[in-house]
Amino acid sequence: MEVIQTAADGLKREFKIVVDAKDIEIRIDARLEEIKKTAKIPGFRPGKVPVTMLRKRYGEALRGEILEQTVSESSAQAITENNLRPAMQPAIKITEFEPGGNLEYSMSLEVMPDITLGDFSKIKLTRLVGDIGDDDITEMLERMAAEEKNFVTVAKPRKAKADDALVIDFVGSVDGVEFDGGSAKDHTLELGSNAFIEGFEDQLIGAKPGDHVTVKVTFPEPYGNNKLAGKAAIFEVDVKEVQEVEPVTLDDAFAKSRGFDDLAAMRVMAKERMSNDYDGVTRSHIKRALLDKLADLYDFQVPPGMVDSEFEAIWKHLMEDREKNQIDPSDVGRDDDQLREDYQAIAERRVRLGLLLSEVGRARNVSVEQDEVDRAVMERARSFPGQEKIILKHYQENPRALDDLRAPLFEEKVVDLILSEAAVTDKLVSIEALMKAPEEDAAAAKAKPAKRKTAAKKTTAGKSPGKKPAAKKKTTVKSK
Repeated sequence: MEVIQTAADGLKREFKIVVDAKDIEIRIDARLEEIKKTAKIPGFRPGKVPVTMLRKRYGEALRGEILEQTVSESSAQAITENNLRPAMQPAIKITEFEPGGNLEYSMSLEVMPDITLGDFSKIKLTRLVGDIGDDDITEMLERMAAEEKNFVTVAKPRKAKADDALVIDFVGSVDGVEFDGGSAKDHTLELGSNAFIEGFEDQLIGAKPGDHVTVKVTFPEPYGNNKLAGKAAIFEVDVKEVQEVEPVTLDDAFAKSRGFDDLAAMRVMAKERMSNDYDGVTRSHIKRALLDKLADLYDFQVPPGMVDSEFEAIWKHLMEDREKNQIDPSDVGRDDDQLREDYQAIAERRVRLGLLLSEVGRARNVSVEQDEVDRAVMERARSFPGQEKIILKHYQENPRALDDLRAPLFEEKVVDLILSEAAVTDKLVSIEALMKAPEEDAAAAKAKPAKRKTAAKKTTAGKSPGKKPAAKKKTTVKSK
């Protein structure tokens, strides 16, 4: 086999590979001998069919098989002998393959960049830690209490307003004919809950006990009952009671209603749960800060094909969001050319940081154990109650799906490794400041995307993966 490098431009490499005709014939002969052992041709006993006859019958089909096998093995050998680390699958183009002649083909590929890792202990970071005070705990408990919405009849009859509840009797009809499911007695309806057809609840605001209200609505076109879809309906409603939310007092009685011994015990548990929730925000912030720092420290050329692939994935997701009218506020008013430029830079940044983290993991022997993957699979399955078996089967039968779980686990372990060596200083901040920090980081990353790199540098790093800010988690507290 002859391997000739024909081009080298940045991370791109091209080779001309020639496999001698004799090697091809040896492969074909070896394959024919295998076929001979089991071939069944009238007039010949198994194993006695002449090779010349087998060549005539199977020759053309074998050439395709041998071609694929030879290209696969010879290209892998060429990559190994030239100490190449392909960034993506090489592109192969057959240039010559005639019967009895040499096999010639070109192989073009992009290789991984050389990355020289620096001293992570010189990286200085500030980790924001939420300082959960008594007021924060009280605020969270008050939100929990407000969600309970214990309605009681108003002490003095009055007109209903938004967020009140009404006890009503109602009868619905379409074209003067009552329909199934369109009537009820002593039904409690919270105004503003959107539990009924659009417009129904609005027409009851201002009603008081004893009022009779004729509510006119139209069923939406896409409706569960095809007989009612798009039809105008009339509901005769009798208002029997107006109810309002009874304020909940944060006291021992409230705590006991939630399964705690007293309010003090509930506050302790609330703080623990809040800490767990805000730890995730802290982690998100310090990780983004680390990635930004690495992006500033390391600047090396990245494989264009990987950047293009990442950009196409980003752009596809962006177009899907646009179809759903879910547009990032920072993208409003920007034309496609501007968006392409920004997201191309974000794609380049993501690839660069991904390669950097991968190199750190490779150099430091970071690995993801099977039990870690198994736990991730179980956690994933538990997030789909009732479908656990389906999810588990999906991962058992799809190695690529497992790789999709393994990749973020690997990344988090590499991030932890770098953070363990970096100079990280904890800083207590208010919960408000903690929640605001990731939003500012995201805005800054979007406003200042990574600069395009055109020439390779030996190791100096890219800008942050442009993740959207994490939403504030909703904390719920229940007794164990």
